[in-house]
Amino acid sequence: MTSIDLNADLGEGFGRWQLTDDERLLSVVTSANVACGFHAGDAATMRRVCEQAAERGVRIGAQVSYRDLAGFGRRAMDVPPAELAAEVAYQIGALEVFARAAGTHVSYVKPHGALYNRVVHDEEQAGAVVDGVLLATRADATLPVLGLPGSRLLELAAKAGLPAVTEAFADRAYTERGTLVPRGQDGAVVTDPEAVVERSVGLARSGVVTSHTGTRVEVRARSLCLHGDTPGAVELARRVRARLEESGVRVEAFV
Repeated sequence: MTSIDLNADLGEGFGRWQLTDDERLLSVVTSANVACGFHAGDAATMRRVCEQAAERGVRIGAQVSYRDLAGFGRRAMDVPPAELAAEVAYQIGALEVFARAAGTHVSYVKPHGALYNRVVHDEEQAGAVVDGVLLATRADATLPVLGLPGSRLLELAAKAGLPAVTEAFADRAYTERGTLVPRGQDGAVVTDPEAVVERSVGLARSGVVTSHTGTRVEVRARSLCLHGDTPGAVELARRVRARLEESGVRVEAFV
């Protein structure tokens, strides 16, 4: 049977402000990308999401980012590699404290926003992220890295001995090269719920998605991302999971 992981970006609040409906999304997804304080999130939020994820058996992932709270981690930044590696390790370590307190652990790492897109092509920045993961897990360098198929990040992670896990997006438009259409462009985000559901099934069953120009693009992925900040995110996530299971796709964590 075909299987796929469902992940969502969670813990994307700060103080009294909350962006994502973490508790209800955790009843649907199998992996939680938890903001680690650099683009969103704070200590109390990280602790709460880790406790809720642990209660539901949802895997916890460190969603690492450039240090950019004001821009939600979506602004392009140039960070020296050594500094970026240290900041990636810092974020993983911070989340690991709360994961362990909840009786579990950080199961994988996923970059966020501008960093995610940068490490698709930028070898130096991708290498810094990998170095940060290795720095944070020196005693057990087997922490999976989640990223775009064909990215420099996954290539370098695999060379370093880290499991490289491919990811797809049902609610983001793809270019003909299999990369994501930048958010600043029209149509970058797919807003039609039924289209998102159908794309989810297509990605899971055939590994193919239609690009923004109408061509079919192969996107082989082990995990499917559902954005937690999308309007109606919880109901959409439920519809996606239900349709996947109706289509004979087993929904389970990749790790």
